[in-house]
Amino acid sequence: MGAVVVTADLDPVVPRGRLRDRGIGSMAGWRLVTLVPVLGLVSAGLFAAAAVSPFDPLVGYLGARYETTSAADRALLTEQLDLDAAWYQLYGRWITDVFTGDLGVSRSFAQPVSELLAQRIPWTMLLVVAGMTIAVVLALSVGVWAGMHRGGLVDRAVAATCVALQGLPPFVVSLAAIGLFAVGLGWLPPAGLTDAGADASLGQVARHLILPAGALAVSQVPWLLLAVRESVSAQRGEDFVVGAVTRGIDAPTITRRHILPASLAPFVTILGVRLPEIVVGAVLVEEIFSWPGIAGAFVQSAKDLDMALLAILTVGTTCAVMLGSLLADVAVALLDPRVRADG
Repeated sequence: MGAVVVTADLDPVVPRGRLRDRGIGSMAGWRLVTLVPVLGLVSAGLFAAAAVSPFDPLVGYLGARYETTSAADRALLTEQLDLDAAWYQLYGRWITDVFTGDLGVSRSFAQPVSELLAQRIPWTMLLVVAGMTIAVVLALSVGVWAGMHRGGLVDRAVAATCVALQGLPPFVVSLAAIGLFAVGLGWLPPAGLTDAGADASLGQVARHLILPAGALAVSQVPWLLLAVRESVSAQRGEDFVVGAVTRGIDAPTITRRHILPASLAPFVTILGVRLPEIVVGAVLVEEIFSWPGIAGAFVQSAKDLDMALLAILTVGTTCAVMLGSLLADVAVALLDPRVRADG
């Protein structure tokens, strides 16, 4: 007979797996429902904050011509661009347009926001996926080894290195990588998507991706690796591992089939918690390496108060972080049966 739990509803006996699936579904449903008001508050707060910002949107729109433009012309442009409307009016028009599929036109880049996103988001996704893949592979491989050899010389060296790297922000790691591998050794290009005048071929993009992806990975590896190390070390003393050892199961099999699966839940939890830091890290890395992703557009739209672009990027980033956190929580609930999946 399978394991069961007793409930107080009309079905006195419910299989534990089915009850667990209901809990995970309820949690996911509740989080998705709360996503909408959170995004509404974030977007409304953004427009309200922009209304009291000391920055003048015309500075970004006019650029170098701002100082030579007369006060009368500035006032006329403000009226034509509808920059003098109340923030809630601007917000109402923006959200109405978004729901009809019109993302507006970016004043900073003089092109539709949808086209700008289509051009830049794939490069940001490439950087984030490459960087986080490197970070996850390193964290799991080195972290499991260090956890299985806790207290050894290599373990202490790995832990000390991770602690040192934890205090370095991504821009410091990026500048150090450029100084060492691009300027000092001359092995890799310091910035850009391709060499000057070259086409965006696979070889060109891959070569220019190494440094930014590596810098993003190094900025995230310490947190993930230490989480794996601690979890693996703790799992080594659990009863199920001791039982496997007494049954004569070899160490690699115990690690692969028993210790590693039980250690994945804390690792995924840390990965979910670090999502906002990963987003910020990607923005900083893109700016330093002149990577043609969405970060440059984000920074420019914030400087120019280009609300059509800034609002959709802010809402999109918030949505991505919340959905990523939800996926991490669902993964933890599926990996570790001891975790309750309450909504």
